[in-house]
Amino acid sequence: MSFFRPEANAALWRWREVIVGGAVALWGLWWIAGPGQLLAIPGWAFVIGGSALIWLGVQRARFRGDGGGVGAVQVDEGQISYFGPLTGGVVALRELERLSLDTTAKPAHWRLDQPGSAPLLIPVNAAGSEALFDAFATLPGLKTERMLSELRSPRPQPVVIWERRPLRPPSALLH
Repeated sequence: MSFFRPEANAALWRWREVIVGGAVALWGLWWIAGPGQLLAIPGWAFVIGGSALIWLGVQRARFRGDGGGVGAVQVDEGQISYFGPLTGGVVALRELERLSLDTTAKPAHWRLDQPGSAPLLIPVNAAGSEALFDAFATLPGLKTERMLSELRSPRPQPVVIWERRPLRPPSALLH
């Protein structure tokens, strides 16, 4: 038997990095305000580390979906695997050419294009999809804030989030 309702427990788990970062920052502030500035230097280190963890936690919490989607995602050594009930596949991050977000599908899907194979479509709420945040963060030149804002704003057409070599002329806008 749990003390929290399942919805509250899920919300706390979604924001876990922010909660831990806040606790670390408060601990650092307590050390700074402590007796005679004895622990002020480690206290400032805790405040800075806690602030960084809060910033990272907010980004991760915005990326995480509600869960409960179909299929499962696994990220292992630079390789993204999706195992769904009807489709599935594997994409190597070093060979990824384009990352798109299709919000017209229900639920929204990540589209990963790799040369020589069919695109891999992954629902944003698939089990284990929170691991995609770290995988996508390794892509050179990816703008994380743009990815997060596109994830929360439905568009009438798929949006290209990142591409290795642009297939469009430099004068054309990405979205």
